[in-house]
Amino acid sequence: MERFIDTHAHLDFPDFAEDLPGVIERAAAAGIDRIISIGCDFASSRRAIALAERFPGVYAAVGWHPGHSADAPDDVRSELALLARHPKVVAIGECGIDHYRMPSAQPGGTLADDQRMKAKQEVLFRQQLEVAADAGLNVIVHQRAAYAAALEVFLPFAARVRGVFHCFVGTVSEVRELAALGSLVSFTGILTFKNGVAVREALAAASPDGFMLETDCPYLAPMPHRGRRCEPAYVREIAQQAAAVRGVTLGELSTVTNAVAERFFPKLNPAA
Repeated sequence: MERFIDTHAHLDFPDFAEDLPGVIERAAAAGIDRIISIGCDFASSRRAIALAERFPGVYAAVGWHPGHSADAPDDVRSELALLARHPKVVAIGECGIDHYRMPSAQPGGTLADDQRMKAKQEVLFRQQLEVAADAGLNVIVHQRAAYAAALEVFLPFAARVRGVFHCFVGTVSEVRELAALGSLVSFTGILTFKNGVAVREALAAASPDGFMLETDCPYLAPMPHRGRRCEPAYVREIAQQAAAVRGVTLGELSTVTNAVAERFFPKLNPAA
């Protein structure tokens, strides 16, 4: 069976609390032999590490999600640097910028609140890029409704840190812009959605060494599971759609995407 890697999952979320061993077993049965569980703050990052210690095929990323910036301390660097030393921590993240839900859109929120949130997100992202550069790790970049803002913070670090712009829904030109920096994009179940035409076009334009696959579970279950809880086993459906878009076999896609992930996350590679 073709093997794949779920490069972005949130296994520590409450959605998986009742049946996590079964989730891992179903993933293995579907050919998903490695999963990266992503941290969203210190507590979530520690849970991701604990899961990596519990399950041989699970690895961890540690970071502070921009959507939780209001709860973040002023400086996350020292704690994240400590967490990043764990042998199964493969990246820093997810980190980045999120402009999807602004405070001004909420009752009582103001444009000044928006600016304070944006500034805090930028500081946190920059700090995490510093940790990644010092630790020799790459970063998992969240950039919802904020590609240009995330790229602006990332650019000064691009020579020292590679990024994977995860859950990518951007343009062909953005795919090429990131490739020129040595960074990657990653695709979710959105590839399978009827309204995912632009995402499929972006995948078609990516170079063979420029993309990875992920679920972002428990979110974004691919067809035919849309509307249900997503889980790592569904990488297989995402891979089937990706192979069709790329005009390759599942076996060819497996070989290429595994190699890309192992280069980007060297600790995933047993031979490394």
